[in-house]
Amino acid sequence: MRYPFILAEKAHYPVTVLCRVLQVSTSGFYAWIQRRPSKRQLRDRQLRAEISAIQRASRKTYGSPRIHAEFADRQVPVSRKRIARLMREIGLTGLARRRFQRTTDSAHDHPVAVNVLDRQFDVMAPNQAWVADITYIRTWEGWLYLAVVLDLFSRRVVGWALAEHLRTDLVLGALEMALGLRQPRQNLIHHSDRGCQYASQTYRDLLKQRGIECSRRGNCWDNAVVESFFGTLKTELIHRRPWPSRRRAAAAITEYVEVFYNRHRSHSYLGYLRPAKYEEAHRTAALAE
Repeated sequence: MRYPFILAEKAHYPVTVLCRVLQVSTSGFYAWIQRRPSKRQLRDRQLRAEISAIQRASRKTYGSPRIHAEFADRQVPVSRKRIARLMREIGLTGLARRRFQRTTDSAHDHPVAVNVLDRQFDVMAPNQAWVADITYIRTWEGWLYLAVVLDLFSRRVVGWALAEHLRTDLVLGALEMALGLRQPRQNLIHHSDRGCQYASQTYRDLLKQRGIECSRRGNCWDNAVVESFFGTLKTELIHRRPWPSRRRAAAAITEYVEVFYNRHRSHSYLGYLRPAKYEEAHRTAALAE
């Protein structure tokens, strides 16, 4: 405790006098000063702990951009470059996305709607445009198929269904969930790929009954938003571990979508807000007008 006292009082008394009174050497005091961490080093130490905690909460998926956004949300001033440097020092990295195959079967005789959406991915409010698609998950028991419906406004998953088949019932389950949760009004566009499930009479009839306009993709870029979601899902969940059973994979996907992706994971398109928080901010602003 003598060295900190000398440091605190050296503005008022000579260091040599303080050291003589407290019976310590001046060389020992200055050596202690050199070993003492600077304010920046102390702040780096604190930031490393906070960065590690944020990355653990993100399920070890966040890179420096999302961690920087998390600090900004907490109103903690720190640069992205500093975060990236500290992450390198402690060996933390975000997850990189992998390529994946598609499951679309467009070789069918069902009518195919025109591309109404036409890559207009930026919409002004919820329930103006939904996008839908199917992907697959490999398990030791065989394939598990996932159908989703996303709201383009917030990129939130508003409906999903899982099955071990690719029949129309799979995509109907996702659509029925979305309709039940959102209760959309008229003038909603529903955009999907050209797969036979989405072009089926049953699926088209349900859209027509609810006054929803059908749109189909023309090429691979026309459904980029939902394909981006699938890439994120597979990178952050599916490809990180084996799946012994369909049941375990289905439970993990449901938890990822509803608990993590919709409510806790920041989204770059939304200015690094969560989909649920983004919609809540929109509702608050609408009520204030």
